[in-house]
Amino acid sequence: MFYKIALDGPSGAGKSTLAKKIAQGLNIVYVDTGALYRSIGLYMKNNGVSPDEAEGVIAALPSVSLQMKFENGKQEIYLCGEAVGDSIRTPEISMYASKVSAIPEVRTFLLDTQRDIAKTTSVIMDGRDIGTVIFPDADVKIFLTASLEARARRRTEELAQKGIHEPYEKVLAEMKERDQNDSSRKVAPAVAAKDAILLDNSDLDLEGTYQKALEIIRSRISL
Repeated sequence: MFYKIALDGPSGAGKSTLAKKIAQGLNIVYVDTGALYRSIGLYMKNNGVSPDEAEGVIAALPSVSLQMKFENGKQEIYLCGEAVGDSIRTPEISMYASKVSAIPEVRTFLLDTQRDIAKTTSVIMDGRDIGTVIFPDADVKIFLTASLEARARRRTEELAQKGIHEPYEKVLAEMKERDQNDSSRKVAPAVAAKDAILLDNSDLDLEGTYQKALEIIRSRISL
């Protein structure tokens, strides 16, 4: 029997890191939906399409080719045949992703891709509307959050580890703007599903967050 775990929450809460650890621990497939939106954002940037111009983004969608592959236990996104790697993890692309994800046609473009994966295997999928839109019937729904300051600090450190050095104040400001964009958009706003369990990890490290998440999962699924 396949099962679905939805992990939602704001930018910088550590969703991707936690989802990967859960996937490894439970031996299920991890799907990073944010990487799909980031890849579309990267395409628009590379092709000079403003993320603020919905008509231009929509017109460009037929030219976007996305493939999700699982290589050596990791998810890799191929954009028009080329692996995107960490090029989609910059603050600039984060803003692009936030803006293009507010466009209904972009979400429709990716919806089937996300749902099809869960038809053949157990998955954990992270994003901002997994429990509300993508998998409203998920077996487990977790909304992972943390204070704005904690999230900005973590993101700054994460970027630095990848060789991307951004001032904390800039990351904080951009994250605050993205929070506002994501939570207030008309299409699939980034809010917790009514039946999601809130997990605040402001004062928890990865292992502590992981253990709390496992408690939630085991309370809903017989593993």
